[in-house]
Amino acid sequence: MSNPRTSASRTTAAVAGAVLALAAADAWAGPCTSDIAQFEAAIAASQGNPLAGLTAPQSVGADLGHQPTQASVKAAEKRLKKTFAATMARARRYDAQGNQAGCTRELTAAKRMYIL
Repeated sequence: MSNPRTSASRTTAAVAGAVLALAAADAWAGPCTSDIAQFEAAIAASQGNPLAGLTAPQSVGADLGHQPTQASVKAAEKRLKKTFAATMARARRYDAQGNQAGCTRELTAAKRMYIL
């Protein structure tokens, strides 16, 4: 049989350890961590919305009246996804470095690429 006092002490120690771990995680958070998490949560929440998603400016060819092909549309989508992923990666990297100006700049650029 286990001793109730020992069990309570272990539970208290486990809870205290969890609280300290969470506090330490908050202390290690960068200047944009919560903004990045909020943006990623908004993206996840928009997944069922057909009007939400990545967007880019119209190309020069479209301005000249050229019709896109399926291949050109797929290539443009692939480039946009790659650019968005790289922008978010830079935002996270600057955030981890504590570079608020850099992470804010990159997060703003990412937000311009995504319609919520």
